[in-house]
Amino acid sequence: MLLAAVVETSEAVAGTRSRLAKVDALASLLRRLDAAEIPIAVGFLTASPRQGRVGVGWRGMSALAVEPATAPTLTIEEVDAALDALAATSGAGSAAVRGDTLRGLAERATGPEWDFLRRVILGELRTGALEGVLLDAIARASERDAAVVRRAAMLSGDLGETARLALTGDPAELAAVGLVVGRAVLPMLASTAATVTDAVAAVGEASVEYKLDGARIQVHRHGDEVRIFTRNLADITHRLPEVVEAVRRMPVHDVILDGETLALDENDAPRPFQDTMSRFGAEVARQVVLHPWFFDVLHVDGRDLIDEPLRIRRDELARIAPSHRIEGRVTADPEVAEQVAADALAAGHEGVVVKAIDSPYAAGRRGSSWIKVKPVHTFDLVVLAAEWGYGRRTGWLSNLHLGARDATGAFGGGFVMVGKTFKGLTDALLTWQTERFPELAVRETPGTVWIAPELVVEIAIDGVQRSTRYPGGIALRFARVKRYREDKRPEDADTIQTLRGLLRGDPSD
Repeated sequence: MLLAAVVETSEAVAGTRSRLAKVDALASLLRRLDAAEIPIAVGFLTASPRQGRVGVGWRGMSALAVEPATAPTLTIEEVDAALDALAATSGAGSAAVRGDTLRGLAERATGPEWDFLRRVILGELRTGALEGVLLDAIARASERDAAVVRRAAMLSGDLGETARLALTGDPAELAAVGLVVGRAVLPMLASTAATVTDAVAAVGEASVEYKLDGARIQVHRHGDEVRIFTRNLADITHRLPEVVEAVRRMPVHDVILDGETLALDENDAPRPFQDTMSRFGAEVARQVVLHPWFFDVLHVDGRDLIDEPLRIRRDELARIAPSHRIEGRVTADPEVAEQVAADALAAGHEGVVVKAIDSPYAAGRRGSSWIKVKPVHTFDLVVLAAEWGYGRRTGWLSNLHLGARDATGAFGGGFVMVGKTFKGLTDALLTWQTERFPELAVRETPGTVWIAPELVVEIAIDGVQRSTRYPGGIALRFARVKRYREDKRPEDADTIQTLRGLLRGDPSD
C-alpha cells in the first residue's frame, strides 16, 4: 500500500473530533492492508515505528532541503526498510550514511508525506489516533470482540502485532494471548483528582501510596534472568544493574513487578527527576545510583495476579519485596488519606495515588480505580511566540512559546524561554490568538510567529526540571493554559528565579 493512504487517514483522524469518525477512518485503512503492512502502519499512526529511535533528530531533519515529489510513489514497506537502514547505521561515517538515506527518502516523498514522516520519526505526530481509538478500530475492522482485542494488546504490549493477529489470525490465537514473563505489558494508568478527599470518596477503601517523582519501570525475572522496561516498553536492563541485583535477591523464580526508580541524595531525599532520567540515556555512567520501589506485582511463580484484587497483590508484594515497597496505607478515612499525602509531600515526593483496594490490574487502561493527586503550580508567564498548528488546528496559531521574567539579569535580562505548550487551548482561544498575534508580530520564521512580549498567560505546571534546551536551564513539566491575564502587565509576570526555586536540591538556587 502507498504511504499516501496512511497519510490521508491520519489527516482525516486529526481533522475530526468525532471518535466514531476516527474509528471508521482507521478501520477502513486497516481492512485494506496486507498482513505484513499492518504492524508498520499502526506504528506510523501512533508515531511509534517498530524500529524505535532511528538516530535522527530535529537538526538532521531540518538540514534537509529537497524538492518534494509531485506524485505519491512510496509504499509503507519501502519507508519501513529505510527506517531499518537508519536504525542499523552506526560507527565511523554513520552521520553521512544516515543523511544520504534520509535524503533519498525525502526526495521520494510528497510534501504531505514528508511532513507526516518527519513527525513520525521525531515522535511529534498528534492525530488523536491514540491507542484506545485504534483498539476500537482494530475490533471493528476484524469483527472481533473489543474486550478480547484490548486484553491481547495490553498483555502483549504490542498494538501492531495485536492488529495483525486480530485481522489475519485465528480467533483462538487472539483469545490465548496472556502474560508472559519477559514480555513487557502496557502499564495501568491513573486518572486525576483535585484533592485526596475527592479521590477517596470516588473509590472507597483504598491503598493510599506515595507518588514518587521517579521513572516508571516494569521488571521481569525468570530465574537469574532479569529484564527492565520503561513506561513505553523500551528495554533498559543494561542501564540499571543495581535494580537487576535488587530483584535477583527476591525469594522468587518468576515475577513481574511494577514500580518506580529514582535517585536519592545524601539525606535519602529524592533528587531531581532529571537526575534519575540521566541514567536512562547513559550507556556507562554510574555516578547516579538508582533505587527501585514497587507498588504492584502482576505474576509470581506461575500465578497470574492481574485479575486478583489489589488487596491480594499488596500482600504478595509485602511477602517478596518488603524492603522495596512504596510507602502507603490502606484506609477509607479521608483524614488519614490526607495525612499520608502530607507526609509524602514533606518527604519530597509528588503526592499520592489512591487505589481502590479491590481493583484488578487493568493493563494499559486509565480507569477510575487508580487516582493520582498532586499539587498543581500556577505561574503567570509571557507569550514569546506561537507555532502554526496542523491536523485539526491547521490555520490556527497554536503551540505557545513561554517566557519568564529575568529579575536579576542573570540570564541576560528580559524574558527567558522556559517551555512550550498547546494544551488547554479552546477553539475560542485559538481563534483569538490567530487574530491577535499577527498584530504583535516582530518577526516570522518557518512555522512560527514571534511576538512582542506583551501578553501574560496563566500556566499550570506540575513542576520544572533541569534542561539544557532553554537558556534559563529549566523546562516546564506538563504545562497547560489556564487563561490569559489581561489584568496583568509583562512586568507582573513570574520570574525565572522563582521557577528555578522549584528545583529540589539545586545548589545554584
